[in-house]
Amino acid sequence: MSRIQDLPEDDKPREKLARLGASALDNAELLALFIGSGTSKKNAIEIGREILNHFGSLHALGAAGLDELLTSPGIGLARASKLAAAFELGARLAREQVAQISLDSPERIHEAFAPQLGWLGHEKLIIAMVDSRLRHTGTIQISSGTLNETSAHPREVLRPVMLRNAYGFALIHNHPSGDPTPSEADRKFTKRLIEAAELLQLRFIDHVIIGRHDGGRSPYYSFREAGLF
Repeated sequence: MSRIQDLPEDDKPREKLARLGASALDNAELLALFIGSGTSKKNAIEIGREILNHFGSLHALGAAGLDELLTSPGIGLARASKLAAAFELGARLAREQVAQISLDSPERIHEAFAPQLGWLGHEKLIIAMVDSRLRHTGTIQISSGTLNETSAHPREVLRPVMLRNAYGFALIHNHPSGDPTPSEADRKFTKRLIEAAELLQLRFIDHVIIGRHDGGRSPYYSFREAGLF
């Protein structure tokens, strides 16, 4: 086994970070800093690479729950807890940054919410409320569904918008398959919600489905871009 302490000084993760900054480290090296020590057969960097291979991507690793993290090679409860905490801090930072964004286009909505929803293993439906300048003022989860469907009634979406006296809102949910193409249920629900929002004089900005890049496919679907609004 090649121990980290036996590596050249320039290749040790802590020393490399101190000299060049965190962005100079690859994903396995960053994970090694959370993992700490290695095992009798592998150093922390090698364990980090195994974890990434096990999940397939950093996004999938970040979306994993504690139980899933514990299935990784070389990961016990202490290390799994550190990784879960690190990704949760990243998610909270992303949510804070959303407050500084004007949600005036589907691209911006996708940019703001894809880090939170893009790699979840189940569907989640949220609303993002905005002021008259379309600046984000708050996010509320409406439902968290099974692998294949999320259900909600229009009143469950519109009630918190009205209670918070928001000017308008965007509806966002994810497709765990990565394909953002709307289902027939998605289309019907969106049409019902458009009608209900109009009656209550609320600005319905868009319904955006979050997916993932796959070749030339867009990573999101916008009902506004599709001409439904």
